[in-house]
Amino acid sequence: MRYYIVDAFTSTPFGGNPAGVVVLGASAEWPSEELMQHIAAELRYSETAFVIQNGTNEFTTRYFTPCSEVPVCGHATLATFAVLSHEGVVNQGARCLNHTRAGDLEVSVGDNIMTQMAKPEVIDVVIDIRELHDIMGIDPAAPQPSLPAEVVSTGLPDIIMPVADVGTLNSLRPDMARLAALSQRLNVTGVHAFALSTDGYTAHVRNFGPLYGIDEESATGTANAALTHYLVRHGISSAPGECRFLQGEAMRRPSVITTVVASDGTIAVGGQCAIVAHGELHT
Repeated sequence: MRYYIVDAFTSTPFGGNPAGVVVLGASAEWPSEELMQHIAAELRYSETAFVIQNGTNEFTTRYFTPCSEVPVCGHATLATFAVLSHEGVVNQGARCLNHTRAGDLEVSVGDNIMTQMAKPEVIDVVIDIRELHDIMGIDPAAPQPSLPAEVVSTGLPDIIMPVADVGTLNSLRPDMARLAALSQRLNVTGVHAFALSTDGYTAHVRNFGPLYGIDEESATGTANAALTHYLVRHGISSAPGECRFLQGEAMRRPSVITTVVASDGTIAVGGQCAIVAHGELHT
């Protein structure tokens, strides 16, 4: 099996968010789930994608964290289609269909790779904001944002948590064990924290998912799509429109994530990718 290491949401190697991509070929059989999980754990990236070609510009992709399978992953999808473009399987300008466990999603391949996300959904979950802030390491005396924390999903549910400013965002030091327990209790992937900004980005963001073995992630497509829906819902952004998020600063892997929301509310997420390495898996 061929594998690649790809940095997504950046044009520069060693920036963005790295993902593993395993190319299984046309009409291949899926390896066992146990083997795919072992490969994801061995590669140790937040997600590893396994892709099979079903037909011309039609693919099925499965996504594994080091701990478990997840329905979809934005940055690993970008990485996958960057690899398929690199191998000449899809051409520049192609519009592809990607079958995932979160639904059938369109992917367009160009200078930026843009992937459609699942239909946005606000999930009715009661969040104890004092408990959440305590877990995230926010001083109770710190300035409080006017916006609420909510659970939003575009394929994976995340707690969208506003903070007052970028300084507060950078100072977050979550208790990972407590955050994993809270995530399990609320049935969410983790916390996507953001601070609105005026420096050319819609917001600066950080993402934490220790329940899935990811203490912090440098770029998250699904969570930023969920944030986009949240911002439209609260009148901060508009539809149709575009958002730009800066993530990964605290990890020294800055990532620029672009989201495009259509007039019907559907959201696409995209950016550039840099292929860092490739090789053969001996299983």
